[in-house]
Amino acid sequence: MVLPRFGGPELFEVRDVPAPTPGPGQLVVRVLVSGTNPVDAKLRHDGSWAGLKPPVVLGYDASGVVEQVGPGVTDFKPGDEVFYTPEIFGNPHGSYAELNLVSASIVARKPASISHEEAAAIPLAGGTAWDALVRRLQVQVGETVLIHGGAGGVGTFAVQIAKAAGARVLATSGPANLELLRELGADLAIDYRKEDVAQVALRETGGKGVDAVFDTVGSNIVPSIPATRAFGRLATILDVKGDVSGMYPRNQTLHGVFLTRERRRLEEMTALIERKQLRPVVDQVLPLEKVGDAHRRLDSGHGRGKVVLKVAST
Repeated sequence: MVLPRFGGPELFEVRDVPAPTPGPGQLVVRVLVSGTNPVDAKLRHDGSWAGLKPPVVLGYDASGVVEQVGPGVTDFKPGDEVFYTPEIFGNPHGSYAELNLVSASIVARKPASISHEEAAAIPLAGGTAWDALVRRLQVQVGETVLIHGGAGGVGTFAVQIAKAAGARVLATSGPANLELLRELGADLAIDYRKEDVAQVALRETGGKGVDAVFDTVGSNIVPSIPATRAFGRLATILDVKGDVSGMYPRNQTLHGVFLTRERRRLEEMTALIERKQLRPVVDQVLPLEKVGDAHRRLDSGHGRGKVVLKVAST
């Protein structure tokens, strides 16, 4: 599905394009399922910030089968089932296509216990949550973590990862998704529309504040500062708006999280996936030709879990 110019979700076109040929260190993967993510919609609207020039193929999650290996690739062979998140910057070869050219260094073997539909929902959103909770916030056993937007693509992974790390998890959503948060392991599901989230966090921690905060929604860092303990940590995947000077007298640390691509993270997550401690929430499976519908949902900013696109029969 080719985007001929930047703009709305109605612009995607079915096109035949030349099949890629792998260079040194590269793979050509036959994509069976592609994931969708909010960044796809941002790039569709205007991807110039990422060095993209239409016509371009978007898509930054893939699960499929190795079709060809380039010179120097020894750890994969044709027929291997793999999953990964393609590079964004300057990459015209997204996963909304039957064939995808990708560096072997950022590809991992698909977990055997899950389907391609599930695998395609994991790399970008799951990896972002993994980086935030495990690598940046370094959540420890017994800590209390507040996750804003726990029912979204990144949030559903964050709840599970924090729980697997041994934390007490407070997570927010709208009223329709509170039960989902509990199913994922949240110790307390907070309806952000009805409750003052910061006050709930303070109440649940005896006034001390949570140890760590992860904002997957945006606009929640500043109001979370007084609900975070001294020397606590906060992380966000979106721009921070507002006055964060309240962090300084509390000796708090703020992390901005933007996912880099690597194999090791996927292999680390696979351990939890195979132990049934981490699973994707796939809300909808659409054919690739319905990518516009997936983008309309992305544009809405609402929904639960992930929408994936079936590119070929598994």
